[in-house]
Amino acid sequence: MRIGPNFGDTMPDDQNAPPLPPRADAERAPASVSDTSALAQLRAYIADRAFQPGERLPPERILCLDLGLKRAELRRALDSLEAENRLWRHVGKGTFLSETPPTTPAGDFDRLAHQVSPADVMRARAVLEPAIAREAALYASAAAIAKLRVNLERAERAASWREYEALDNDFHRLIAESSGSVTLLALFDQLNTLRRMVSWGRVVRAGACPPLDHSSFAEHADIVAEIAGRSPDMAQAAMRAHLRSVAARLMG
Repeated sequence: MRIGPNFGDTMPDDQNAPPLPPRADAERAPASVSDTSALAQLRAYIADRAFQPGERLPPERILCLDLGLKRAELRRALDSLEAENRLWRHVGKGTFLSETPPTTPAGDFDRLAHQVSPADVMRARAVLEPAIAREAALYASAAAIAKLRVNLERAERAASWREYEALDNDFHRLIAESSGSVTLLALFDQLNTLRRMVSWGRVVRAGACPPLDHSSFAEHADIVAEIAGRSPDMAQAAMRAHLRSVAARLMG
């Protein structure tokens, strides 16, 4: 599904730029993602691979490939975990998980991630995210809607599942940002980080990247259409339907 100019609101500033080339799986830099998404990706990667205290993480080059991140995005995520005392870096030796358990709220969050199930997280998402989509339909700015459309285009051209997952993470966060509520965004960030840490690696992916008929493409487009159309009830319903689809794939 391709997103056209008749969506109903302001188009992105780069609408007159040359069209992006067809998706290619090799030799293409990943699309930019937010620092929040990059950090969530890295947290989830560490939790999924069950790295132990004192263990060395893979080199940055490998982490970028595994996570679908640019080097600068990865380094900012590493900086954040280092500030939390979750890891330490030694020039010439590598990056290691801290031997001392973190005493920050993030450390408590790590422990929580080992106590909850993907099904429990999906239940929480089904409560929170449709309500956030409803608020976004009421309060999203034209600039916010434009960002969502750009995300749709980039996700369809993702060259790997890791890159798509980072863009998918950004899509849901952009909706939370569009709600205009700092409180809702903070709640979303907490739940979203937990979601990434708990469900990472649970789905078996076919192929190197999402197929062109991947169901989330159309579902995301429906959500954006309802937000842009200022239809709060329909935006809420579209997000609820999307999360049901995600749950069916994740839990099935």
